[in-house]
This record gives sequence, structure tokens and C-alpha cells, in this order.
Amino acid sequence: MSDSIIQTITPTTHDLGDFKVRRTLPSRPRTMVGPFIFVDQFGPAQFDLGGGMDVRPHPHINLSTVTYLFEGAIDHRDSLGTVATIRPGAVNLMTAGSGIVHSERSPAAERRREDGSAMGRISGMQTWLALPDGREEIAPAFQNVSAEDLPIVEGEGVRARVIMGSLWGKTAPTTQHGATIYADILLDAGASVAIEPDADERAIVVALGDASLDGAALERHALYVLAPGQAMTLKASSDARVMLLGGEDFKTPRHVWWNFVSSSRERIEQAKDDWRAGRFAIVPGDSEEYIPLPEGAPKTVSYP
Repeated sequence: MSDSIIQTITPTTHDLGDFKVRRTLPSRPRTMVGPFIFVDQFGPAQFDLGGGMDVRPHPHINLSTVTYLFEGAIDHRDSLGTVATIRPGAVNLMTAGSGIVHSERSPAAERRREDGSAMGRISGMQTWLALPDGREEIAPAFQNVSAEDLPIVEGEGVRARVIMGSLWGKTAPTTQHGATIYADILLDAGASVAIEPDADERAIVVALGDASLDGAALERHALYVLAPGQAMTLKASSDARVMLLGGEDFKTPRHVWWNFVSSSRERIEQAKDDWRAGRFAIVPGDSEEYIPLPEGAPKTVSYP
């Protein structure tokens, strides 16, 4: 392992039939990198004609979800009455705070293409951010920031979009509840970019292609936690896409159970009871079905 890397998290792959999801956080070796407590990469995949993503209404508390696409489109609806379609290069930030319910589905137009061209393609990242101490129960909110409004940093063979926070002298307009960095870095084969040392905690994921960090080859889809306070160089050996993420170090542990995150186990138990009893708000326009509370071990494992 390079001196630049202090930990490597190998993803757990979930085969959902139409597409695969590779999850690196939460994991037994590590629960968080900065505020990031959940990191999924889904796709790339192509749905059958008429098929698509159908994530039924489900609840969240004490976190923000961050959705970012490489390909495709997703219709977002939530209990605030939000209806928004996200497309590649834009970001959806949904702040659950005291509680929110949402659904994510492929748009009807994506399902109805009959010539087969780019039919139902989907690929991207779904991450969760724990809310900082004292802000876990803030009011729910939703923000969509278009691709045109997210800053681009360009160099020789490099094009990076700043999704959250400040990097390479540019700052994204995306709301931060705690100090956060998040960027989508596209590199041509042979190109390189400096990874700044400023954040408390940082990690990178090679989403597509092949790359190295300070000369050490990186495994695709793994999450690499970087040594704090060190500047380092990311270099592509083929055309590559690399996600950089991190931010402030949380001093208070967070617990994860299913779709709930909190510093309090009791708060998670309350959320479980509230969902089971139907006390969460409904999603207007998508209230006919929902994901029930798991009776056994949930798919999102609880650590610590």
C-alpha cells in the first residue's frame, strides 16, 4: 500500500437483477469518511424495454442523500411535494433532518424508447451524509443544482466537476450542513491531477477506467482512504472517472439501521416505530405503495 493510502475498503456487490450496486460504506473496517456514511456506485446498466429503476417510497432521518448520475435519469418525489428529474452532471441533495419520505423511479420517457438507442441506461453514485451534531433534527429540505451551476475545473486532459464544497479554487453552490468535499474527476489516459490536502478526511473511488495514486495502482470500485494533510497526485493509465469525497471528521459516532442514521440508537428505534405505524408523511403522487420496515436484518448493516 502506498504511504498516501491508509485504508482500502473493498466493495460489497449487490445484484439487483437489472443492475449491480457496489457498496463501500458502511463497512466493518470503517463507517465514515468525513460526513459520508454511505457510498454506493450503481451501474452501468441498460434496462429491458419498459423496465427501469423503481425505488418505492421509504423514509430517512438525520442525514442528507446525495444523488449524482453519470448516465440516465431519475424522477425524485418526496413528502415535501418535490418533483424533480435528475440528469447527468446535476446533483440532488435531499436533507431528511427530522424525517422525510421519498421515491426514485426511471422517467416514463426512459422506459418507452422503442428503437433501442441508449434505452434505459443508468449509472451513477448514491451517497449519504450524516448531519452534524446539533443539526440532525433540522427541517427537511430538497435542493437540485443543475450541471450548468456546478463549477468545472479544467487542465490538460482533466475535467473535474465540484459537486460540493471548495476544491481547486472553485466552490459549488450545493448546501453544506457540515464541511464537505465531493468531486467528479474525468481524466484522459496519461493525465494527472493534484489531490488537495485540506479536508480532515478524504477518499477516492475509481468509478470507471484505471488510475494510480502517487504511483500505486488503484483497484476499480474500491474506496481508498487517504493519509491526512498530504498533497498527492492522481494519474490515469486509461481514460478514467474518479470520485473524490470527504470533509470534517465527526467526533460523535453515528449508527446506521436500514435507511436511518443517527447519533442516538433511541432515535432510530423511534423512527422504526413511526414508519411501522404510518406516522411519516406520504409522497404526493406516489402513495400507493411503500417499502415496509424490514423484520429481520436490514440490507444496510448497522455499524457500530
